[in-house]
Amino acid sequence: MALEDDIRGMLNLILLIIFGYLLGSIPWGLLISKAKGVDIRKVGSGNIGGTNVVRGLGFKWGLLTGILDVVKGVIPIFLAVKFLSPDWQIALVAVSPVLGHIFPVWLNFKGGKGVATTVGTLSVLLGWPNFLILILVWVMVLAVLRIMSLTNILLSALLPLILWFIHYSPAYSVFGLVLFFLICWAHRENIQRLKDGKEPKFKLSKTK
Repeated sequence: MALEDDIRGMLNLILLIIFGYLLGSIPWGLLISKAKGVDIRKVGSGNIGGTNVVRGLGFKWGLLTGILDVVKGVIPIFLAVKFLSPDWQIALVAVSPVLGHIFPVWLNFKGGKGVATTVGTLSVLLGWPNFLILILVWVMVLAVLRIMSLTNILLSALLPLILWFIHYSPAYSVFGLVLFFLICWAHRENIQRLKDGKEPKFKLSKTK
């Protein structure tokens, strides 16, 4: 009976990882921009995430993109918490939609920055009170710096510590560390622009 439970648990883990990756791979920013007659990959930074959709289509469509990208992170981790128990298994599922967003199979593994999808996973892992505090801090830092990429990198650097103090789980702390490296890698061009002093300020309106 124990062996059957172990097999069932591993099967659930594998299926949820695959599901999470494929769900994360859905390029909502590209699909929405295409529906509006724009290829977002040819606008601004060329990224398919919500920030660049704001530049190309305006705040409303950027917000919609961001919400859909967040949902990509919420669903797999919600199912993982429901059907899996070891922290390391939940952490593996949690990282799968972020990997899908950054390396989507449908776009030759060239996707977005992974931040919104990371936010989705954290909304479940941190619990609402802690998550809302993190979002408030993020908004305050963004309001001061007015540079989206720098804000995202700075806050992601704190994730291993935040997850440790909330869960005291090595698996979740490693998950936070993996997220930090993934987000830094996805922002490598932004980091170079920051070094050169050429990273644009964040605006809520469409770039003319």
